[in-house]
Amino acid sequence: MLESLAFHNVAELEPRPGGGWRLQRFPARVRERLGFKHHSRGRFFAERAAGCEIRFVTAGPFVRITLEATESDATVVVSRGDHAHSRHTLRAGERTALFLEEPEFFGRIRAGAIPAGRFSPAVWRIRFHQDALVTFHEIESFGHALRPPQPGETPATTWLAYGSSITFGGNAFHPGNAYTQRAARELGVDVLCKGIPGSCLCEPEMAEFLAGLPGWDFATLELGVNLAELVTPEEFAERARHLVETIHRARPDRPVFVLNIYPNRADHLLDATAPAARNNPIFNAEIPRLVADIGHPNVRFLDGREVLPDLGGLCTDLVHPDDDGHIRMGANLAALLRRSLGLADA
Repeated sequence: MLESLAFHNVAELEPRPGGGWRLQRFPARVRERLGFKHHSRGRFFAERAAGCEIRFVTAGPFVRITLEATESDATVVVSRGDHAHSRHTLRAGERTALFLEEPEFFGRIRAGAIPAGRFSPAVWRIRFHQDALVTFHEIESFGHALRPPQPGETPATTWLAYGSSITFGGNAFHPGNAYTQRAARELGVDVLCKGIPGSCLCEPEMAEFLAGLPGWDFATLELGVNLAELVTPEEFAERARHLVETIHRARPDRPVFVLNIYPNRADHLLDATAPAARNNPIFNAEIPRLVADIGHPNVRFLDGREVLPDLGGLCTDLVHPDDDGHIRMGANLAALLRRSLGLADA
């Protein structure tokens, strides 16, 4: 059964005692070692299935897929290719069967009327968001052929995105509105979301994991915001440099874009002695210096203030973008990446 599906952005399918497989963005050997000192919340958020998808193609007119959310209810958005199909809520602790039927009008329009997108319209995509801690149980195609997508049915280029809760998609109500998802659609690429809310700490274990991930063509590393209240500028510089150099050494032929901190409340605090207020400008200056020191054309600096120019797109916490902010950030980042990578319009 598992071989009939593609589990996108899933590093490990963890067997569960009650049956089924939990979708994990990071393997246990990485999750269980995240953090430093007293700060280990990354082990919790690493289990969230943000940006994970179950993908498949079936010859049949309908399919039933059984899922389970744990700890809290979870949102599931279903797409066919790039087209929204349906939205569902998984109730915590309950197995939920989603019965999905072939879109009625896909077979009632002229061939070729649906433009070529990132994904073939034949591909079912079961998409999970930031609230999802989810277990896959089974899929039933009722005797019809079932297979993973083939080359040409999914994007040919894959982007690896590491960062904080903002890269995770935090505070976007719809999974497709997270800025990485918006930029990926603009660019016509796939995205591996490896954001860790509150816990983008550049651990050595994380560096080795990201460096060893197969299949990505370029990467973005959004660094600094989660360390601004935890470490000195010297320690930040050391941790950030180790992360960037480890990934670059493993994939020297692939562009790695290093972003500094997106604008947030710490840039404007009345208390200038607060740790984040002191460190934000120092950390922001360290990133381009680090990139310049590495001195390789495939290690490139992107200024977070070109992606999010001001606080206007943020929620009331003045850190996380709302949906509108995420959408604008996605468009801005896509434009920057397109120019740097020499990509054509999607």
